[in-house]
Amino acid sequence: MKKTYEGGCHCGAIRYEADLDLSEGTFRCNCSICTKTRNWLSMVKPEGFRLLSGEGDLTDYQFGAKNIHHLFCGHCGIHSFGWGNSPDLGGKVYAVNVNCLDDADAAELAAAPVTYVDGRNDNWQSPPAETRHL
Repeated sequence: MKKTYEGGCHCGAIRYEADLDLSEGTFRCNCSICTKTRNWLSMVKPEGFRLLSGEGDLTDYQFGAKNIHHLFCGHCGIHSFGWGNSPDLGGKVYAVNVNCLDDADAAELAAAPVTYVDGRNDNWQSPPAETRHL
């Protein structure tokens, strides 16, 4: 069931709301940035995401094909969400770091299905050979 969660960065400069159904699934990726930041993500369409504060505090980092905006707080460095434009996913989507949802309880997180994707090899339809470190 879809629920509105509040989330943000560590210092509180970045605040947002996201309408998510964690039981519909989350994902972890083995690309270079997701591995280093240990991202655990849930996707949401633009109409289900509202940035409440901190737009001016966000820093945008892009690499590779520069299709994804890896946003992080310029004060505390936390990657609480990002966004990209993916025709495969119907256009613009936000990727919310579920670890940054303030009101997701441990039971919800433990029950959330996780799909592993092989972003390191641009193989988004298959899991990587090893996932235990993600």
